[in-house]
Amino acid sequence: MPGQPRRSPVVHREGMEGLLERARELLGDGRRRVLGITGPPAAGKGRLADRLLRRLEGNAVLVPMDGFHLAGAELRRLGRQDRKGAPDTFDAAGYLALLRRLREQGEGDEVVYAPEFHRSVEESYAGSIAVPSDVPLVITEGNYLLLDQGSWSGVRELLDECWYLAPDDDKRVERLIARHVRHGLSRERAREWVLRSDERNARLIAGTRDRADLVVRGDIG
Repeated sequence: MPGQPRRSPVVHREGMEGLLERARELLGDGRRRVLGITGPPAAGKGRLADRLLRRLEGNAVLVPMDGFHLAGAELRRLGRQDRKGAPDTFDAAGYLALLRRLREQGEGDEVVYAPEFHRSVEESYAGSIAVPSDVPLVITEGNYLLLDQGSWSGVRELLDECWYLAPDDDKRVERLIARHVRHGLSRERAREWVLRSDERNARLIAGTRDRADLVVRGDIG
């Protein structure tokens, strides 16, 4: 829970059902809880979050970190377009402010709206995700939930739990290359981008795993 001393993360070995049961325990007394899911690019964060969302049957809302990507025009202005996905290509302070608002949202309060990133256009749309006040669990997933620098350093204390996904790296890199190919890059260009940019970010993210409550090894079946 936020504010409590950190212990070494537990290594999870119980598959999807065990993770689902752990998420259900967060529902507890019905108060608002926030579950973070993090790990390197293409670790399966969004896939796991979507599966939890379906199984929790209306008791959770998914608010991805990716909604806080800086717009393409702003990345070009800053000269950062060639490394989109690095920590300084997000509005980290905005994401932190949204998490605080979600934690403080009480029953009967107005709906909170969050942005959503659309890979088809590589941009975020504001006000896309509605979070009603009576939903007890917010699931948020993204690369930098455990990063201890700048505004990112405030995120960890707003998460009741954070899980770190650690799949096989060779399989993860192949998934990442395939993702970029699906979104229009040649395989050669996709591989260059992954090895130059995405894997540099992955190494940074790997250094944050000890701040997690749970490390999930391998792919979740």
